[in-house]
Formats: sequence, structure tokens, C-alpha cells
Amino acid sequence: MQKRASQPLTISISSGAADHVREFAGELDKTKTNLRVGVKGGGCSGLTYMLDLVAEPMEGDKVIEEHGLKLFVDRKSYVFLAGTVLEYLGGQHGKGFVIN
Repeated sequence: MQKRASQPLTISISSGAADHVREFAGELDKTKTNLRVGVKGGGCSGLTYMLDLVAEPMEGDKVIEEHGLKLFVDRKSYVFLAGTVLEYLGGQHGKGFVIN
């Protein structure tokens, strides 16, 4: 039996989501923008995901770079987000960012 090499869990962003982050940043006249991704306890409804356009990471953030965009994630949120992909979906039921 062949053993697969384990890959470290990380957070990914799709190219479409990265494009939309840059588009939103341009609309706000923010030239050097990266994305902070976080998780907060949401009470009865579970977790609440947060996205914010920022220039620099905070102390202790994990920094993930993909498709020319940097994601900044605090350590607590990283535990919940490791292994996920941030995507942007647009369709009949609305448009928005989705974490899969």
C-alpha cells in the first residue's frame, strides 16, 4: 500500500474570489489591499465569518499568499478555517463570498 504524503492544512482563495477582492478594493480607491479573514462565535446560529480589506497583518497573523493576494488570519480563526477555500459565487440566488 502506497502512503500519500500529507499536506499541511491551509486556507486557499480561488482566482475568482481574489479578482473580486481587487475589484472591491479598486471601487474603494484602496490601492494596496489585502484581505483579513476571521471567525467569531455566532451564538445560536454557529460561527460568523468576517472579511475585511486591510493593508497590513496584525501581530501573530498567519499570512497566506495566493493569486497575488495576501490573506491575514488570526491564530484562533485559523483553527476553524484550515482546509477551507474562499470562493466568490454569483448566480440566480445572489452574489457573495463563500467559505467551503
